[in-house]
Amino acid sequence: MLQSGDIAPAFSLPDADMEIFDLASQVGKQNVVLYFYPRDNTPGCTLQAADFSDHEDEFARYDCIVVGVSPDDCLTHAEFRDKEGLSIRLLSDTDTEACRLYKVWQEREVDGVRKMGVRRSTFIIDKAGRVRHALYDVMPRGHAAAVFELVKELESRNAK
Repeated sequence: MLQSGDIAPAFSLPDADMEIFDLASQVGKQNVVLYFYPRDNTPGCTLQAADFSDHEDEFARYDCIVVGVSPDDCLTHAEFRDKEGLSIRLLSDTDTEACRLYKVWQEREVDGVRKMGVRRSTFIIDKAGRVRHALYDVMPRGHAAAVFELVKELESRNAK
C-alpha cells in the first residue's frame, strides 16, 4: 500500500471526453485528490462523485483538482457524468493499470463470490508529486468533506 511521503505513481488515462489526463503534468502546478471507485451508476459511487462535484470550487480555492478513476470506459463515464450532472474529471482505467500502481485492484468477495475489483480509496497528492494522505476502504458519505479538511491543512502547512 502507498503511504504518506511516497512519490505518487505517474500515469496517463483518458477522461469521459477521451482527453488524456497525465498526472505528471500536474507536478509543480496544483494538488490532486485522486480517488478510485468501483463502478459508475452505483449508489455509493454516485454519492461520492456528486459530493466531490458539489465542492469542486472549494477544492479549487486551495489549488486542488479532484479526479476520479474506475475501470469503466470513457462512454460509460460520459453517460454517468451527464446523467448525474458531475463536474469532476472521471478517468477510464479499463486495463486497471493505475489501479494496480496505487494498489487498489484487489480480490474482493461480493455476494459470496471472490473476484477482482477496486478498493475504494483516495490519495491526496501535493504539488511536488508526493502522496500526503493515502486513505483506503473509505465510506462515500461525508468523504468529500473529510478530504477537503485534509487539503486545507496541506495548503496551510505549505503557506507557512
